[in-house]
Amino acid sequence: MKRRAFVAGVLAAMVTPSVARAQNARLAMLLTGSPTAASPEYDAFSAQLAALGWTEGQNLTVDRRWADGPEPFARLAREAIAAHPTVILTAGPDATRAARQATPTIPIVMIAATDPRVLGVSSFARPGGNLTGLTIGPPEAVNEKRLQLLKEALPSRTHVAVVWDVNRTTDAPMIAPMTMAAHSLGLRLSHLDVTSGRDFDATFAAAKKDGADCIMLVESPRAVASRMLIGQLGLRYRLPVMSQFSRIVDAGGLLSYGPDLSELFRRAAVYVDKISRGTPAGELPIEQPSKFELVINMKTAKALGLAIAPSVQLRADRVIE
Repeated sequence: MKRRAFVAGVLAAMVTPSVARAQNARLAMLLTGSPTAASPEYDAFSAQLAALGWTEGQNLTVDRRWADGPEPFARLAREAIAAHPTVILTAGPDATRAARQATPTIPIVMIAATDPRVLGVSSFARPGGNLTGLTIGPPEAVNEKRLQLLKEALPSRTHVAVVWDVNRTTDAPMIAPMTMAAHSLGLRLSHLDVTSGRDFDATFAAAKKDGADCIMLVESPRAVASRMLIGQLGLRYRLPVMSQFSRIVDAGGLLSYGPDLSELFRRAAVYVDKISRGTPAGELPIEQPSKFELVINMKTAKALGLAIAPSVQLRADRVIE
């Protein structure tokens, strides 16, 4: 009996630290958009956390901080860190960069980052340090594919206005590869910048005046936060919008090609769970998307009087009728 009690005591001592960590975790979230907007990807994240045994208000405290553009993230990251979270979840490259600059020690789980190597990770397989999570794949390859799909879907449209967030320095290296890809496809590109959510109306008007016949949206926190407005502007100016994430298409854009954002958030919950239970962030491999989805809004196509090429329709993962 004494030996049995001794073994039980040793096992309890081994298990107790992990259990204690699992029962009291504090999660800070740096998010894009607004707390009042519908967000299926955040819902997917919360549902996966619950399935893994985390209940907000019981064994999990969640500190959500929202931004509709890149500028507030540096301040929001500092405020979040002051509360000493167990782990930080960052949605998008701007939030990830801000958190990385604010702390070298608190674990960070990134979602939809472009190239984490520029943030100092050692490798995708074993990143080291305090940063891990999920990327959206090489932006150059994804943007080239989006141009190809746009050309195939609407072969008569040849002038693409690319809308950028001028405050996002991470986007600058994409311009040259995108221009080369457009040239090979016989497309003309023009580039328009936004600096606030109020700029989108003037940007669409400028694209129309310049003779653009479609919009390719480079995703940014500002664009995501303004997705309902962007959907409306596409219809008003009769400019079909190609985006990266399907939530723009759900809001009235025409096409999207990119990873399933809800799936990325579900996978991120697994990272948060493992880190909260004691696994160092630097030991968790950074994942790249294995599947990209093509989404088409046929309601928008009908409203704009567009016929989407059948070859593109047949490849769609989801069609909004």
